[in-house]
Amino acid sequence: MSRPSRTQPDSPRVRLHPLTEIGAHQIEHWFDHPEVQRRLGGRFWIHRQLRLISQHTPGTAFRGVTVLRSHGWIGLDQARTPVAFICGDVYDRWVRYHGEGPEGPILSDADPRLAMGLAYVVDPDRWRHGYGRSALQAVLTHPDVGDVQTFFCGIDADNHASRNCVESAGFTLPAPEPDHEGMLYFRRTRPS
Repeated sequence: MSRPSRTQPDSPRVRLHPLTEIGAHQIEHWFDHPEVQRRLGGRFWIHRQLRLISQHTPGTAFRGVTVLRSHGWIGLDQARTPVAFICGDVYDRWVRYHGEGPEGPILSDADPRLAMGLAYVVDPDRWRHGYGRSALQAVLTHPDVGDVQTFFCGIDADNHASRNCVESAGFTLPAPEPDHEGMLYFRRTRPS
């Protein structure tokens, strides 16, 4: 089932459809772009995401939280052309992870609400046209994550284009210092 995003007047509409093997093959060429390779990796990345989503076992521990389920969607424009990919895990809560210590994960900034960590990529030929913002907004209102109360996007601190994109979708930066991996975590609560 797909659902259109609630968009700003200048945003293109994006409909989300579950990632399939066919969809992964349709967008794998996006990962040939040098900037996408630098941030995410080559074509293997999208196929690994498909495998991780399909093989996910609920209850898996990850960096101090429990992964409840995983999702991945291809964002299609009105002509049904793939324009974005967005995926994420739903967690029992959110914590900021600072690596491993002698007694396990080092955590801070706990948020006890059901949370989803998101990653996304937009077709490089369509950058700066609002598709990333529209895909993020479509996830926020998607029925498959209707129980999620808070959403997070981890972004490389030097990725200014992605930072601008998530901020345009209403995400804010609660902690301005990057984590131990150089990531900033932008947060957005469920729209009312």
